[in-house]
Amino acid sequence: MILIDSRQTRQVMDTACLIQQIPAPTFHEDQRAAYALKQFQQQNLTDPHLDAAGNALACVKGQPGVSPLVISAHLDTVFPLEYPLPLQRHEDQIIGPGIGDNALGLAALLHLPRLLQQAGIFPEGDLWLAATVGEEGLGNLSGIRQLVEQFGDRPLAYLSLEGMGLGNIIHRGLGVDRYRFTVKTSGGHSWSDFGAPSAIHEMVNLANRLLKLRLTRRPRSTLNIGTLQGGTSINAIAADASMEVDFRSESAVALEELVKRALRAANGLERPGVSVETTRIGWRPAGAIPASHPLVQLVASILRSLDISPHLDIASTEANLPLSLGLPALTLGLTIGHHAHTLEETIQLSPLSKGLTALVHFVARVWKT
Repeated sequence: MILIDSRQTRQVMDTACLIQQIPAPTFHEDQRAAYALKQFQQQNLTDPHLDAAGNALACVKGQPGVSPLVISAHLDTVFPLEYPLPLQRHEDQIIGPGIGDNALGLAALLHLPRLLQQAGIFPEGDLWLAATVGEEGLGNLSGIRQLVEQFGDRPLAYLSLEGMGLGNIIHRGLGVDRYRFTVKTSGGHSWSDFGAPSAIHEMVNLANRLLKLRLTRRPRSTLNIGTLQGGTSINAIAADASMEVDFRSESAVALEELVKRALRAANGLERPGVSVETTRIGWRPAGAIPASHPLVQLVASILRSLDISPHLDIASTEANLPLSLGLPALTLGLTIGHHAHTLEETIQLSPLSKGLTALVHFVARVWKT
């Protein structure tokens, strides 16, 4: 069996640490995209370019007439441009915001052509590598949407890489719907206009109604009020307020029903002097391939050969988009990590060689499934 050694693993980790220091909040991935493009160019890959969405792409050429494989890793992080990006390197772990999600995934993508070459593996079909934008937050999967528009149903599969989650085979896409609720009133003075509708009071009322909605357990559904803001002064009746809510479900039908009930609750606040606006700000469609699918079985077999117990899972990742269209797609993690989306985000180094080995074996065997 081909194994990735400690030198190769260290090279990937060095690149991940460099990437982690490049700010890349959603909608501001330009610096990382430029770095990825330069790496593609330096490896003399075919057709390195930035597409219309801002994705950085390149191709490892395979045989003509064979279905291509598309492997992606998202560029963006959840941290704002001005956010500190400390990094701590220890003997068997690295700590820093964004190191696992997704500096490591991107580093593995950039090193994959070298790893394949060093292992003597040549893709049977074209292997397209894509460093993608818009995976986090309100990016609405804009990067992978562009890829699916470009490649459609021609690829053998779409594979998304994440730095964390080694052992997880994400073959089901968790449906996500996101809305901004805005309430407007005439406002006024807290004393002389007391009794006039307050946008904040109305929004708190709406939040309370949403939190009382019944959520299905099977399929599992959730909602989260992520932001709530409004008003101008402590002694002014608020004339406007807004709230952003994230709805999720394992079932597309359950998600649609949950959102319908939330919208009815919002519309129920409308009355003279109180207006309510609802705006969809994000949507990640649900989808899946069965556990029996050859892609799932291939990855499970590879993981078992590395003494890793495969865990079939559901999550909201780039794979959502192709899965929702009935296209074969998976998301794979490369090592074990903790505390994602925090200053204490941590990845373990010792499992990484197995994660990289699994990735290389997937490329070597996927055309034979």
